[in-house]
Amino acid sequence: MPVTAANLGFPRIGPRRELKTATEAYWAGKIDQTELLEAAAGLRAAIWARQKAAGIEVIPSNDFSLYDQVLDTSVMLGAIPDIYRAIGAPDSLDLYFAMARGRQTRAGHDEAASSGCIHDHGTGGDVAAQEMTKWFDTNYHYMVPEVSPGQAFALSTTKPIDHFLEAKALGYHTRPVILGPVTWLLLAKSKIGGFDPLSLLPGLLPVYAELLAKLAAAGADWVQIDEPALVLDLTDAARSACRSAYTELAKVPGIKLMLATYFGALGDNLETALSLPVAGLHVDLVRAPEQLGPVLIGARADLVLSLGVIDGRNIWKADLAAILDRVEAIAGGRDIQIAPSCSLLHTPVDLELEKTLDPQIRGWLAFAAQKLAELSTIVRALNHGRDSVSEALAENAVAIAGRRDSPLTNNPRVRARVAEITANWTRRVTPFAERIQLQQAHLNLPPLPTTTIGSFPQTTEVRKARAAHDKGDLATPDYELFLREETKRTIEWQEEIGLDVLVHGEFERNDMVQYFGEQLTGFAFSRAGWVQSYGSRCVRPPIIYGDVSRPKAMTVAWWDYAQSITTLPVKGMLTGPVTILNWSFVRDDQPRSETCRQIALAIRDEVIDLERAGCQIIQIDEAALREGLPLHKADQRQYLDWSVEAFRISASGVRPQTQIHTHMCYSEFNEIIDSIGAMDADVISIETSRSKMELLDAFVDYEYPNEIGPGVYDIHSPRIPSTQEMEELLLKAAERLSVQQLWVNPDCGLKTRAWEDVRPALVNMVAAAKAARAALIPRG
Repeated sequence: MPVTAANLGFPRIGPRRELKTATEAYWAGKIDQTELLEAAAGLRAAIWARQKAAGIEVIPSNDFSLYDQVLDTSVMLGAIPDIYRAIGAPDSLDLYFAMARGRQTRAGHDEAASSGCIHDHGTGGDVAAQEMTKWFDTNYHYMVPEVSPGQAFALSTTKPIDHFLEAKALGYHTRPVILGPVTWLLLAKSKIGGFDPLSLLPGLLPVYAELLAKLAAAGADWVQIDEPALVLDLTDAARSACRSAYTELAKVPGIKLMLATYFGALGDNLETALSLPVAGLHVDLVRAPEQLGPVLIGARADLVLSLGVIDGRNIWKADLAAILDRVEAIAGGRDIQIAPSCSLLHTPVDLELEKTLDPQIRGWLAFAAQKLAELSTIVRALNHGRDSVSEALAENAVAIAGRRDSPLTNNPRVRARVAEITANWTRRVTPFAERIQLQQAHLNLPPLPTTTIGSFPQTTEVRKARAAHDKGDLATPDYELFLREETKRTIEWQEEIGLDVLVHGEFERNDMVQYFGEQLTGFAFSRAGWVQSYGSRCVRPPIIYGDVSRPKAMTVAWWDYAQSITTLPVKGMLTGPVTILNWSFVRDDQPRSETCRQIALAIRDEVIDLERAGCQIIQIDEAALREGLPLHKADQRQYLDWSVEAFRISASGVRPQTQIHTHMCYSEFNEIIDSIGAMDADVISIETSRSKMELLDAFVDYEYPNEIGPGVYDIHSPRIPSTQEMEELLLKAAERLSVQQLWVNPDCGLKTRAWEDVRPALVNMVAAAKAARAALIPRG
């Protein structure tokens, strides 16, 4: 039987971030709802047309979202917390974006700091956004579902059906994509301690069954149900929930289910997955190539197998000959689909837009559009023989060999230096209890010291100046003068409002990873390689193609200028080696740990140079350490060991008086708290405002000895928190940790916010710190 080319999902942002432009214009009141929805429909039509033209036979629908697919599912199921219900109907954009971003009945700004007010036609008062965290081990963020005992579910929106019918009207027969009930419940949280969201499954399944029936009535024959939770270490109860769920859903007549698993191996869940009464099973053979054999042995004869052989999370060309060598033997013997390992959401849209990349490096890459072509080539070779695509295979073989043998990828001096790393380079000689005494005497900071995480608003003026400089329209001396003026104003304003530890604002930086990568060897940068991080926030990950080293100092001059303006301490701001690694498209021809050690040595050199210049506090952000954690516990210790070692290599070359900070983004810290402790940073700042300080519990249970700055200001929402709100958060933190351990700071950097948000929020934060000091620290 013929092999079929299938896709699991396509980037929704558009080749030139058209979705970002439209949503931000809507939030700013520059376009209305009709215009936003028309722009979104245009993007969907173009995505379906692109896939059809590429030869994809199984085209997904409902993989598009205005903000987040998990949020779409929550709203569709009627899982809308009470605080949002007064804002509008379940299908209203006001309610949807309030859950995503929060809502404040005042002028506000979106993720990219565009000017204007929130587009708001609803009723109701101020509300905070739902909690946000990382999607498995990716850099995509999802909105965490919130459930409660007795939660009622109802099919509250019909988006999957609407998008299927929209595609049908355009002539595309699609396979709708929905997030599976078990994964959705496992991702959900409840404010009721000890409550198990999985207990809600019996009440949830009728809604899924109703949805499937409506899709069947609309003409759908297959539905892709994503259950990535099946690659986690599941409990027996979760496996039982899978069996119960799909036993019921398989009863819906007229519809076949493709159960999609991705991001790793099924492992101990393989038997469960193969036992489910679904018509098809997708497996990730990029992250877990070893599972192909067991899947083939255990799969029943009529089970359609979707083989994820093209990497949906990285940008290197696939070795098509090697893939064909693996799958040719099974093609024709059973019903096979060839697919990406996961949705292509995590890759940039189209390499054809890249005009400035080194041609040799560009020849090694494949973005989402090119991955569709790879799928089509593999399928044609399987159905009609390799000779039918001989030219494409020959070109691919040349690119694969060229990358393997290129001198661009190998630097003997870098490899020799990594080999010379000793244990002394991976630890600070003086223990924290002694270091902190020296640091306190040296810095003379008050209790509950206030600071920010690093960046300040990248205004339109800053972005325009950078663009003009990049194009050659603004001379370097004039650009640097502009940056100095921005830095000086920011330093003086921080002094004015009473912050204790200042930052220079990072106006010279385009991105916290790209800025460093541009000054390191072994990195390349795209112009159009954008991927979605959350909502309208897009990032352009660097491409690590070769060995990494630091030719010269990267940040010392800007720190030195900022410190010259003030007598207060100014932090040196660096991005840590693990975060640079995890927020890049990393070479796949050597272990990630090896690349990370190379980066660690480069950052270590920068830390030492900052200290020599007089910097007393150096922050090495490891915002992405948690997201690189392997999903299976058996694989996690090795990753954590080399990740912590890399951070310690970068941080351990300084004197005990020099205070090392780090920062981590939204994460579940319980699983890695011992490794956070092993990092031995003097101060760690974390994002805790959306969880109302609940994330601190992991540090309490661990008896974390070092200092910590729990975020009190959610910078991902346009809301301006009041002084009272932030003081209450600080008081909650003080219930968990000693006052002597606590710092006061926002959740994250302020780059994406606007000054009219930042100014009152930070003024309120400083006032909250003063109020908390008065409440918590006895006088006299």
